[in-house]
Amino acid sequence: MALTARTAAAQVVGQILRQQGSLSSLLPATQTKVPETERAFLQELCFGTLRWQPQLDAYLQRLLDKPLRAKDSDIQALLLLGLYQLKHLRVPDHAAISETVEAARPLKKPWATKLINGVLRRFQREHEELDRQLQDDPVFTSSHPAWLLNTLRGAWPDQIDQIIAANNAHPPFTLRLNTRQETRDSYLARLADAAIAAQPTPFSPVGFTLETASDPRQLPLFDAGMISVQDEAAQLSAGLLQLEPGQRVLDACCAPGGKTGHILESADNLQVVALDSDERRLGRVRENLARLKVSAQIRCGDASQPGDWWDGQLFDRILLDAPCSATGIIRRHPDIKVLRSAADITKLAQLQGTLLDNLWPLLKPGGILLYATCSIMPAENTQVVEAFLARQPDAVCESLDVSWGTPQHCGRQLLPDEKGHDGFYYARLRKNGIN
Repeated sequence: MALTARTAAAQVVGQILRQQGSLSSLLPATQTKVPETERAFLQELCFGTLRWQPQLDAYLQRLLDKPLRAKDSDIQALLLLGLYQLKHLRVPDHAAISETVEAARPLKKPWATKLINGVLRRFQREHEELDRQLQDDPVFTSSHPAWLLNTLRGAWPDQIDQIIAANNAHPPFTLRLNTRQETRDSYLARLADAAIAAQPTPFSPVGFTLETASDPRQLPLFDAGMISVQDEAAQLSAGLLQLEPGQRVLDACCAPGGKTGHILESADNLQVVALDSDERRLGRVRENLARLKVSAQIRCGDASQPGDWWDGQLFDRILLDAPCSATGIIRRHPDIKVLRSAADITKLAQLQGTLLDNLWPLLKPGGILLYATCSIMPAENTQVVEAFLARQPDAVCESLDVSWGTPQHCGRQLLPDEKGHDGFYYARLRKNGIN
């Protein structure tokens, strides 16, 4: 029996509240359990509820007489879903309440129907007073957990309002064009002829953003491999690698393969090794490269353990898109607000340093390693690179002659732009010596 969007969303959000998965791992399988006509609503409920979870939870703490038990995280999720509909969606109040109440029954928790009805109706009556009570609570007003808000404010005090606004916004729909097949102006003219409004990205010479998100498969020449969905910030990596024909390139931590495809589109006869530790995600890499009609040596392995997968041949270029907190792409992955903690930043910085140390010996003298993250935490970015440079006397950080981002001691930091690019960090490291 198919689930309703609200029941399915409660299951997904409930598991995330219990730290038992992420939107990217849970939502695709759950979408198959609801009617196709409700899948878009399911996605909106999950993404929106998690985007505003810190704010909605502040309401809930005042509306519940006592906290729910840990095993009732699905009911907690339903309450948050109901509050999200009442606060942020144009769902009629009576439907938001009655349908959310009914969504508890398939969860085999009929006792919760009375609780959900009472809490949501009380919010209807008291929301203006609750807003007054909470107006001085920065967690409530920013909809960011305290640890994240405090860390971001400490790192970016002058840009904190911009970051919060971008994190709480819907992301733009940006794509990359293979300009070796067609110029961007020509492709934008194709879109205009099809009555699809789009604008060129200001910093990436191969990107464009649609004014209204749409199914990319319906866009001209998508199946022919002409275009790929990719944020503008991620599109900058291939240019920073300074690729030349015939080079041997390692794309470490490559999944899902967007940057791998861009590398292969950028120069002829590249020998690209696409590495990732997750065999399941490598399936996405294979699919993406097949659609683009390009090929790479795809290997499953841990980038921090080259002895398990490296053939001993040095690379001219290495892209290390390192595992990170993903705090630059919260608008695309709002569950980060629930799943991440301050302790994660320290652990990730240690891993990033290990990856740099272990991949550096694989680079030819004179070669380039591009360090990239979708984080806006200095502890994962410039501080990691500075510590690496102190350990590696043959590593030099190159100045980036670009018009985007904020210059750091090494590299440049892009902060998320509400209507533009994601948050991203890049540092280009060159190995001293003659090839």
